[in-house]
Amino acid sequence: MRLLPRFYLIILLSFFTALMAQAQSVQLTGRVVNSMSQEPVEYATIVALNKTSEEPLKGTTTNAAGQFTLTVNTTDFIMEVRLLSYATMRFEEFEVIDGKADLGTIALEPEAMTTDEVVIEGEQSSVEFQLDKRVFNVGQDLASSGGSAYDVLNNVPSVNVNIEGDISLRGSQGVQILINGKPSVLAGDQGNSLGTITADMIERIEVITNPSAKYDAEGTSGIINIVLKKEEKEGTNGSVSLNLGWPHNHSFGMSLNRRANKFNLFTQVGAGYRSLPSYRENINRDLVSGNTIYNDGIEYRNENFYNIILGTDYHIDDYNVITLSGSFAYEIEDQPSQTDFFLVDAENDTISAWQRTEVTEATNPKYNFELQYKRDFRDHEDHDLLFSALGRFFGKDLSSEFQNTTVFGEDRTSTQQTRSNFQEAIYTFKLDYIKPFTDKITLESGAQYVVNPVSNDFAVSDWIDQAWVENPNLTNVFQFDQRVLGVYSTGAYEGDRWGVKLGLRAENTDLNTVLVNTNEVNERNYTNLFPSAHTSYKVNEFVSFQAGYSRRIRRPRLWDLNPFFNLRNNFNIRTGNPNLMPEFTDSYELNSIFVLEGLSLNVGAYHRYTTDVIQRVSTFDDGVTFTTPENVGTDRTTGAEMNAKYTPTRWLVLNADANYNYFNRVGEFEGNSFDFNASRWSSELTAKLKLPWDIDLEVSGQYRSPYQTFQGMVSQNRWMDLGIRKKILKGRGIFNIGVRDVFASRIEITETDQPDFYVYSWGQRGRFLTFGFSYGFGKGEAMEYSGRRHH
Repeated sequence: MRLLPRFYLIILLSFFTALMAQAQSVQLTGRVVNSMSQEPVEYATIVALNKTSEEPLKGTTTNAAGQFTLTVNTTDFIMEVRLLSYATMRFEEFEVIDGKADLGTIALEPEAMTTDEVVIEGEQSSVEFQLDKRVFNVGQDLASSGGSAYDVLNNVPSVNVNIEGDISLRGSQGVQILINGKPSVLAGDQGNSLGTITADMIERIEVITNPSAKYDAEGTSGIINIVLKKEEKEGTNGSVSLNLGWPHNHSFGMSLNRRANKFNLFTQVGAGYRSLPSYRENINRDLVSGNTIYNDGIEYRNENFYNIILGTDYHIDDYNVITLSGSFAYEIEDQPSQTDFFLVDAENDTISAWQRTEVTEATNPKYNFELQYKRDFRDHEDHDLLFSALGRFFGKDLSSEFQNTTVFGEDRTSTQQTRSNFQEAIYTFKLDYIKPFTDKITLESGAQYVVNPVSNDFAVSDWIDQAWVENPNLTNVFQFDQRVLGVYSTGAYEGDRWGVKLGLRAENTDLNTVLVNTNEVNERNYTNLFPSAHTSYKVNEFVSFQAGYSRRIRRPRLWDLNPFFNLRNNFNIRTGNPNLMPEFTDSYELNSIFVLEGLSLNVGAYHRYTTDVIQRVSTFDDGVTFTTPENVGTDRTTGAEMNAKYTPTRWLVLNADANYNYFNRVGEFEGNSFDFNASRWSSELTAKLKLPWDIDLEVSGQYRSPYQTFQGMVSQNRWMDLGIRKKILKGRGIFNIGVRDVFASRIEITETDQPDFYVYSWGQRGRFLTFGFSYGFGKGEAMEYSGRRHH
């Protein structure tokens, strides 16, 4: 505990020292050109070095016009200008006037040497605010490391990538990953496609926690946009991996990326088998009669899976590129389970007992495709037109058989059968146009149309008199068709220190649901406006502030609307609500970022006001709990969060995330008031150690506090994950060992406590062990995060 105050003292001392240093800073400006052609040189590295030790102090790169600006917080330095295939230029004396030194035009001499002979050092990666996003500029400290996109993401403040390859933002998963501002199969959750993007291909990472009107109004935990360099290097990189795990989690994968003059080809194939056991315990207590039903058992989801990704980028010329890609995955599921039931009366005497078994088989085909066209205009590097068409399909043919076997007491022997044919498609058409009028003023506009048709043919049959008899009360065809048309426009002014961005998005939602057999039709059509406003202010190189507002929508998901349910546990039934309405949220954020020696600290506050809150509500009938989503009122949430990345030495990196919020719920259901106030908090600490012999150790611990819900409580939860990685063959070969939930302490407990019933639910996935080996070839390293979790 004594280390904590000392840690904060170091932060404060470093912070004030940095501020004091501003008084003797020097701002360097200049323009870099080719000495032979006099053409501007883009992406030249400008690096300031300590005059004594020649350790890198600060760095930047030239823009499309060859210009650069670099502020160095000392006068005791030298400067170098570097670029592959050019002779390095060194400056040791400067004429400083009023804290500024103009170096004029710097002419670089081309060198006749291969890129293999050049080693670039310096140009440290840096973080800055840009209106509605934080930008992590990838310096040569990462670009020359030979790692993958995962390595770069792991160095971005507030972003964490564990050894399994799961990406989280500010401690939360469910992050949307974009490539050059657009969805891509390379950013999907199937496999390890991001591993084929090497660090030297990446120009910057953009982190968006409160998206502007440019992005879908549908809420997410955030957006991470990976921007690739325009001058992509030719070459081949790829990797193969083999993974083993217990409980069973075995896979083989291969990825390949071939970049030629006009083509970029990428592919990935994989196959494997996994078994996902889940331990469950439930208590349903009727507080009127005193009877209680206990049940506990093990549920499995066993899968054989196969997938392939194939795509290409075709550069028509320097200003036009077409991308065509697709993926196919096929899963074969087997879901056996066994649950023991006991009926106990008010005197705690067991009245009856029975056992319920399940045998389920399913096949799941999945398709994805994308066609994209991007046009760059000659007048400005950010003047772009982008069109994309994306398609996604998921199918499930499922059949289950459930059998109850009486152990003693009341005869409950019975057999049921369910059949489901599910098909869902999502088609997205998007057009974006970006027009910079000056270096400081930019207009963006565009449109998006999303079509989402779904069909679920569901039937339940009972075994009666030696024959299957279909149950008409539980059999139906549910059809869902949602179409969302959105248009947006944003305008931004971004100066050297201050900027503002305003936007407005309009979306029309046309939703139709039909229960075919009973002719129950529900039609919805509504249009909503989603404004956004963001501003940022840069105090200096170390301190920046950002404020933002946006309005978001959470439309009911398919499974929120689908009235069918799984009969796996017929005493705890979850079903959808076709009459559910969307919820709307007004989101306000104020963030600050402090960049000090070895430390990046983000501190923020937020407030969210949500109407028509979607909340799962439980009702009770004859020992059976029915849980259905309902719109139950409003929610006001106010909170604070802190994210820190601290690198005290080259062999240790600490990531810390903490979030606290206080919420006020005002709700009513079936004439009963459910108003309450409560709070919750969560924290995560991850330590990454670089040990001798190229061994990396990662330890991550998380804690989530208990919190009150609409009808009860959710218990606290804590767990720890551990990962070890060993590099061999100069980084081309990698061994991974991972332990998820080391102490088997990740247990989910929920309680529903009402005047006439009480429901307790306990669930645990248990400890998972993984072992993997990867080998990389070509330019890149091995598939370092080959044990990535399947979603």
